Amino acid sequence: MGDWFFNLSLPWMALVIFLATYLIACSVDLVVTRLAVNERAKGFKAVSPGMLPPLGILFALLVGFIAVEVWGNFDKAKAAVTTEASALRAVVLLAGGFPDEQRMRIYALVDRHIDESVNKEWPEMAQQRMTLAALPTALIEALHDTLALKPADDSQRAAQAEMVKELHTALDARRQRIVISESALGTVKWLGLLLQGLCTLVAIALVHSDNRLARALTLILFATGIALSVLLIAAYSRPFTTVGPALLKQVIPSQVPFGG
Repeated sequence: MGDWFFNLSLPWMALVIFLATYLIACSVDLVVTRLAVNERAKGFKAVSPGMLPPLGILFALLVGFIAVEVWGNFDKAKAAVTTEASALRAVVLLAGGFPDEQRMRIYALVDRHIDESVNKEWPEMAQQRMTLAALPTALIEALHDTLALKPADDSQRAAQAEMVKELHTALDARRQRIVISESALGTVKWLGLLLQGLCTLVAIALVHSDNRLARALTLILFATGIALSVLLIAAYSRPFTTVGPALLKQVIPSQVPFGG
């Protein structure tokens, strides 16, 4: 599936998936109806209804295995963003214990990192174009500046050590979200899922080839299940089209009152 499809809003994605699935089901129904004549009709009717449960189970298993992978990546993406936001928030709060010049320098670097993440990295992650080759220069500068701080007392020394720790956590969380953004379902998995669904639709049409109403109702019901399954998987297959940077925006230092 192309980038245009995954970049659709959820309502449009649902519309495309359901229309395409119903169109395929109607095509299967039409082809079977045209072919179910003379000897072929007897052959179609000879297809055992007992094959439908195994086909349905196979489709359900494929959906389950793929959904576990997709939703697992989605949960990891949310966790990475939450961890990064929490770490940056801690840095901002801890920086409040240092003199104005040093504090404002840290604030500016955290602000710059969030701005770059929201406006540059997020669109690229949603398109699966972001790589680890792009360095988080603002966070690296913030780490260097924190290491260069000269604490005046024990409280500042403790704050400095915690800031270094939290900056390392933020860097690791950013790395994780970039790695997660590169994960995608392979073409083979998509083809396997869709082909299994198509095979089941064909089997349903063959089994009910002599009963038009039963065939139509069964095809519609199963096509709806296929469309819903594909929608749930497609909507979460690229985590950062769904997981947004809202948590990071809440950490922007300009929104943090003096003293935390």
